[in-house]
Amino acid sequence: MRLDRIRTGFVSTFVVAAAAVASVPAVAQSPYDGLWSVTIVTKTGSCEPSARYPLTVADGKVSAAGADVSGSVGREGNVRVSISGAHANGQLSGNSGSGKWNGASGGIACSGRWEASRQ
Repeated sequence: MRLDRIRTGFVSTFVVAAAAVASVPAVAQSPYDGLWSVTIVTKTGSCEPSARYPLTVADGKVSAAGADVSGSVGREGNVRVSISGAHANGQLSGNSGSGKWNGASGGIACSGRWEASRQ
């Protein structure tokens, strides 16, 4: 009799644990995950006239190999990124996007626009 209760308790616990594991969502992915090519163009100030960065979006987080980049892309495509002290915001939609940025070079303010395309 006692063995039946232990077996029933074990089976019940196993079923509840299996149901809990099955209900845990898979790793979250953003619709904008992937490799992006971002071109930055200076409109005002003495910053570099233009530059191109390969950026990666993974689970909505923005990064770049060997660069001081942090930021995020929301599920609706809103972008907020910091690249080497410059700040950018804008919007992605499908495989492209654009926005504005501002920063400084030698203590002099700079600003401009950026455009991105998914690779």
